[in-house]
Amino acid sequence: MNSPIIVNAEVANAIERHLPVVALETTIITHGLPYPQNLETARLLEDTIRAAGAVPATIGMLAGEARVGLNKNDLESLTRQRGEKIQRRSLPWAAARRISGGTTVSATMSIAHMVGIRVFVTGGIGGVHRGVETSGDVSEDLAELARTPLAVVSAGAKAILDLPRTLEMLETLGVMVVGYQTKEFPAFYTRHSGLFIPSLNIEEIASLLYATWQEWQYKSSVLVCNPPPPDNELPAGYVEELIAQAIAAAHEEQIKGKDLTPFLLAYLEKSSRGKTVATNIALVNANARLAAEVAKAYQQLLGTKSC
Repeated sequence: MNSPIIVNAEVANAIERHLPVVALETTIITHGLPYPQNLETARLLEDTIRAAGAVPATIGMLAGEARVGLNKNDLESLTRQRGEKIQRRSLPWAAARRISGGTTVSATMSIAHMVGIRVFVTGGIGGVHRGVETSGDVSEDLAELARTPLAVVSAGAKAILDLPRTLEMLETLGVMVVGYQTKEFPAFYTRHSGLFIPSLNIEEIASLLYATWQEWQYKSSVLVCNPPPPDNELPAGYVEELIAQAIAAAHEEQIKGKDLTPFLLAYLEKSSRGKTVATNIALVNANARLAAEVAKAYQQLLGTKSC
């Protein structure tokens, strides 16, 4: 059978040679940031991963083709045209309808796993939405974390979500959550949430990945939480006030489903006069650097164990 995924030569060679590879999603550049900041950020993240000694593999859909390792023209096309927001469940639909767009956390994780990539970086995962009692809105990301063996490096879950319920759901689904140099589940734009998680260094994270997948043969992800850089975090009270206003606006305009998160993020950007976007870029860049270090440490451990 023909594979629905096209892997560029650099990434394919790195996977075959067991070099450290880091997958990146594309909804952050198609639906999370304005042009040209989205294109600049996409290039920044790839440069950061290369500088840290790993190979970047940006993943997206172009005319129904799932591509791993987008080239310059691919990135330019996606950041300008944006396209659709493609989740895991809609990958076959996008392929059949020859749709272009950004892949979400769940879709990117699924594609990365299919081609043999073990480490993935994002800004923040999706989770349990506020007001879930009436909306039932829970991100597909959580189910993907429970069934796909990747190390997912993020600044926790997006701050617009119900963080306590998201963390509880991750526990229910059997997803191990750890912090890098933090004992708290980050609140995305801020470092502190009051929700406590184990704190590990890079070598300990690599050992946890090895034990999870190689020794215990688990099929779930390990969520590695990296708080935003101290110089870029925003005051918790300020963020909560903006989020409350954004949610009220979404309710008034009856924004729901997959359109909700982009609407809320755009509202926060406008209300904060770009402060939330600046923090978003800084934290995802820090996550990219950490993901490269985790990928290197894990590949090194695999090599040592196989000797």
